[in-house]
Amino acid sequence: MTDHHMKNQALYSLLMIIALSLLCACNGDAPKTSRPDNKDYKEPLIEANRHVVKTENRHIEDFLRRYKWDMKESGSGLRYMIYEEGNGIPARKGMLATINYTIKVITGDMVYSSQQNGPLIFIMGKGEVISGLEEGILLLNVGDKAKFIIPSHLAYGLVGDGNLIPAKTTLIYDIELVNLKQSN
Repeated sequence: MTDHHMKNQALYSLLMIIALSLLCACNGDAPKTSRPDNKDYKEPLIEANRHVVKTENRHIEDFLRRYKWDMKESGSGLRYMIYEEGNGIPARKGMLATINYTIKVITGDMVYSSQQNGPLIFIMGKGEVISGLEEGILLLNVGDKAKFIIPSHLAYGLVGDGNLIPAKTTLIYDIELVNLKQSN
């Protein structure tokens, strides 16, 4: 018998012993393991999310300093700046909004624009757009032009949009609120 053949035979025997041990352990008499307590996984996830938000916030603050943008911050983390004021009616939930836009990732690369895709039309408050965009538009009047920096948790989060926006991406919107009217 060759050395190689003996090693294969030993490995085969070891695998058979492991398989038999597993079969015996699964006969129903084995003690059941308890489910982990919510604290076992919830606290580490919360801490990991805090770290991600802090890191993304640092990147946003660096961007604002670099480009000398003076933006206000909402309680959710949305940054906004109205750079041209219109004189139309204010945005409210339930209204049909029409906006022109460009969307860039924080690196400056453009991903979408109304010049390519046409204006975006949606009903405010129905969840038809990302929450950060809706929150920002609710701060505007018809005719306003604004810039929004939308952190990933208010945009496409951990999954991205499945097309041009990657996961965990901060977005920069430049928008004009073109029209508002009552939705039917």
